[in-house]
Amino acid sequence: MPITRALLSVSDKTGILDFAKGLTALGVEILSTGGTAKHLKENGVQVIDVSDHTKFPELFDGRVKTLHPKVHGGLLQRRDNDEDIRDAKKHDIPVIDLVAINLYPFEQTVAKPGVTLEEAIENIDIGGPSMLRSAAKNHRWVTVVSDPTDYSVVLEEMKEHEGDTTLATRERLACKVFQRTSAYDSAIAAFLNKEQTSQKTFSVSLPLYAELRYGDNPHQHAALYGNFGDYFTKLHGKDLSYTNVLDVSAAAGLVQEFRRPTVAILKHTNPCGVGCADEDLREAWEKAFETDKQAPFGGVIVTNRSMTLGLAKLISEIFTDVIIAPDFDADARAHLQKKKNLRLIQMLETVPEALSQPIVRNAPGGLMVMDADPRALGLEDLESKVKTKRPPTREEIEAMRFAMRVCKHVKSNAIVFAKHDRTLGIGAGQMSRVDSCRIAVWKAKEAGLSLENSVVASDAMFPFADGLIACAEAGATAAIQPGGSLRDEEVIAAANERDIAMCFTGHRHFLH
Repeated sequence: MPITRALLSVSDKTGILDFAKGLTALGVEILSTGGTAKHLKENGVQVIDVSDHTKFPELFDGRVKTLHPKVHGGLLQRRDNDEDIRDAKKHDIPVIDLVAINLYPFEQTVAKPGVTLEEAIENIDIGGPSMLRSAAKNHRWVTVVSDPTDYSVVLEEMKEHEGDTTLATRERLACKVFQRTSAYDSAIAAFLNKEQTSQKTFSVSLPLYAELRYGDNPHQHAALYGNFGDYFTKLHGKDLSYTNVLDVSAAAGLVQEFRRPTVAILKHTNPCGVGCADEDLREAWEKAFETDKQAPFGGVIVTNRSMTLGLAKLISEIFTDVIIAPDFDADARAHLQKKKNLRLIQMLETVPEALSQPIVRNAPGGLMVMDADPRALGLEDLESKVKTKRPPTREEIEAMRFAMRVCKHVKSNAIVFAKHDRTLGIGAGQMSRVDSCRIAVWKAKEAGLSLENSVVASDAMFPFADGLIACAEAGATAAIQPGGSLRDEEVIAAANERDIAMCFTGHRHFLH
């Protein structure tokens, strides 16, 4: 059955004019409301106002205009049900075969700084979701379009199928509707939760982005939900696995800490080495790679500058699972794409937005939600945060900042030895902090790197002096840590005895 009547009512008018003209050319009658109707009329499209269709005016400053039996009856009536057909004829309710609707921009509204509760509430769409749901429920007969990218698909199908769309397409579009309205309601609930002080709830509904190759292990199924593609684009290589996604997220978070040209190498989300340079990424790579030449095998490499051919040639000498960069020079990309198993990921400018989103983890019977931790804190004005007799030199302060920016991305308990532009030894994920110190010292020795005149960063307090002493004996001359231990005075005394300069940031960066 060809589509004979469509209702168009959109906030985002992208593509709606061409869509309406395409429908009109196919003989479809257009119903519309408010700003959409005005836009179409001004551009030569013949439109029937919904209020003329229902014989009922818009009320309450436009709050009520489509909540009418003649609208929802037109959408919900079953075309093969005799009783529905009789009711429609008795009450003069013609069918509506197609609906194109996108919703009031609630998410964009509440993202604005200083948005008021009243402004947010006025941007809660009522009629739009209602019509979308009615049309989607009756998708056996009704085509429902909630995404402007589907306009061209619908028009092409109508041309190919005598004015109708296929059931498969209507089913797909109906699924998109329920995903969209669910996400819309979740956004409203999340905002209103912030506005109240008790009885808070948390809900989430996300569309499937991709089936992943596997989870932690090949026997574990995994899938990725949400809008990952808004932040990262896979340019080459096999499909992503669960661990690939974790690594990509960790790598992006780490490299976003730095402004100078930076290269970082990660394995199982832990940094193996990080290096900075003034200009040449190859220099940054050498500094990062020298920290640990064994662990990067099968790891992840990330840079905060476009991948150059010179760096690509160096990287391709070792087996790497994923390479991430803001962009890839054409010759660098061509060189790297010779390795069919290597995944190339473009990190888009929107990544900082993703890194600021709340962190959600499962818990027995539910979920835990916490704020993101996107930046190393307490690194400004370190001169005023000195706790020892000897203040750090300017070079030591720069090295402290570098070390802590890396350290916050290392699994706790975390210890990082560094200079101002490179890591020297990293100790991660141990049950005691002194063990992390010993591992970092051992890793530096294995790499042939001297820790003399280095600085050391700790993601949390030194609970005892033994960890700091181990770092000092290895050659560190300065330390940066959050402070806050009951034995801070003992740790400070140990630093003074060894002429160590030490600053307290006042901010812990545990990473579990």
